[in-house]
Amino acid sequence: MMKPFQRFLPAIATLALSTLGTGASQAIEVTVSPKQPTLGETLSVIVTPDPGESLTTAPSVSVNGKEFPAFQIAANRWRALIPTTPLEQYGRRPLTVQGNQKQRNLMLWIGQRWFPTQSIWLPPSKQDDTGTDYEFDRMDALKAMVTPVKHWSGPFIRPNNGPLSTGFGVRRYYNGVFANDYYHRGLDYAGYAGSPVLAAAQGKVVLVGREANGFEIHGNSVGIDHGQGVITIYIHLQDISVQEGQMVSPGQKIGTVGSTGASTGPHLHYGFYVNGQAVDPAQWQAQNFE
Repeated sequence: MMKPFQRFLPAIATLALSTLGTGASQAIEVTVSPKQPTLGETLSVIVTPDPGESLTTAPSVSVNGKEFPAFQIAANRWRALIPTTPLEQYGRRPLTVQGNQKQRNLMLWIGQRWFPTQSIWLPPSKQDDTGTDYEFDRMDALKAMVTPVKHWSGPFIRPNNGPLSTGFGVRRYYNGVFANDYYHRGLDYAGYAGSPVLAAAQGKVVLVGREANGFEIHGNSVGIDHGQGVITIYIHLQDISVQEGQMVSPGQKIGTVGSTGASTGPHLHYGFYVNGQAVDPAQWQAQNFE
């Protein structure tokens, strides 16, 4: 049983350093941030060799036995991004990093976080919108996308100037029925209809979906690939002003706020995905993931 004082220990505790194989002795260093993560946040795992050594191939990084891709971000410096979600249990997670014939075994502590509950009442005209296979297939492919080139630089910007109306992680009742295995996968900005929606960072437009073409739930939507498993989505748009395959810069207008799809009024839903999981966009607005 965990003693009370252990809850306040640093988020990362080294458990072991073991050697794999019989190659020359080469050590690896592992740094994880933030130091005290909570549910819904993204963890950055930086892997580097000891001074004088080299790490020329991607290390293997896994949490709870699930492997996450690591990308080279500088000479002898690699990074993996680890998403956490509100549906997970808080507590300890084993982190395993392998590289240069060495294995580092560490333990992460993911802190508890409280998420509020909200009731949503959809009008009769929206209640029968269950989505289409085309819509879900396109969205699933977008969220699963992992490309090697990092396009973003610095914190992500706010995509709309409207007030924040719904935060990340909110649990919901829809028309009085609790939505199991659901959490609000982004931030809602209550911008006025027609107000500009901006790209939050540099990236490539990889999805343009329209309500008229079967996007019944998401409405008019734009998905941007920022590279290395980082995706942003902008849904319920009124108008779309970009095309698939187009590169966009941070702050560039990509559309306008609307109320298309399963929406009760004009707003922008801004979603942020890391390696297929929806994480809190606010962290990426405040923190610089190098």
